[in-house]
Amino acid sequence: MSAKGSDPQRQEATRKGNLFVITAPSGAGKTSLTKALLASEPGLKLSTSFTTRAPRPGEQNGREYHFVTEPTFLAMRERGEFLEHALVHGNRYGTSRKVIAETLERGQDLVLEIDWQGAAQVRKLYPDCVGIFILPPSIEELERRLRGRGQDTEAVIQRRLANAQEEIAHAGEFEYRIINKDFDIAQAELAEIVRASRRRKR
Repeated sequence: MSAKGSDPQRQEATRKGNLFVITAPSGAGKTSLTKALLASEPGLKLSTSFTTRAPRPGEQNGREYHFVTEPTFLAMRERGEFLEHALVHGNRYGTSRKVIAETLERGQDLVLEIDWQGAAQVRKLYPDCVGIFILPPSIEELERRLRGRGQDTEAVIQRRLANAQEEIAHAGEFEYRIINKDFDIAQAELAEIVRASRRRKR
């Protein structure tokens, strides 16, 4: 007779999901790498954050972000609805506390694509989360990518570049760091980190 609690099916049923926190300065390729990861790795779900920034061309409410007004965001913050929240490049971003908890309890593996400030808050509440920082090859390459997007004004680009210096200084706080010089290599490294973490937990 097996010992109580050793039933593999019972263990799998009670297993909580893995939480992957992916962070990078704007323009480093975080969103593109995350999309590629979700497409290649089954069973991963991306958490949809709330933000006060305006939608970019092609973005849809509820898909890339939940787009809300500043008063709505602040009211949600006052009610304690956010697991983490931060002011980034003049816009507010936040992650639903309830959604994250319920998703992980169901055993669903979850990806958070957030800035380093939010990642620090999440690590305090979920110390076993897997932190991954995406780095650009250089600040010069980061500037080239930001300009190539054609989405931001010169003032916004300069602010993002200035903020990138501080953001990159926090890369050492993360469990893994990936330099996104070659997209295919960076994508493969990100996928392997996720696979290894999932195998280890199971």
